[in-house]
Amino acid sequence: MNRKELIRRVDELSFLRDGCWLLAGGAMVLYGLRESTADIDLGCTKLLADQLEQAGFPTECMPDDTRRISYAPDIEIFEDWLYDGVTEVEGIPVITLTGLIEMKKALGREKDWRDICLIEAYLAADETQQEVK
Repeated sequence: MNRKELIRRVDELSFLRDGCWLLAGGAMVLYGLRESTADIDLGCTKLLADQLEQAGFPTECMPDDTRRISYAPDIEIFEDWLYDGVTEVEGIPVITLTGLIEMKKALGREKDWRDICLIEAYLAADETQQEVK
């Protein structure tokens, strides 16, 4: 899904601003680092994970005792999956770029290393722009 579709889908999530934030590919799309993403990964607080589980959404316990909640075929919500912090992009809570780098390093897949290169290049270009001003 492209940026416009991602924003529309995320805006439909009534609980998003109550302890939930955008992660992974969706965050990269919002930051303008990618054109599209195949799915939406979100992080959430324990309280929101409890509420979603009680509402009947399929829930899987992860090895670290956090939960993965299947909200829709292309939306997964991960309890307490957050590095660094949350900021807002277009009014949507999203993991910071520093947190995104840390998350992708922890995942360590080949595609994550490619994403890290994109993020670092973006940050370097932004830093250069700031110096010029």
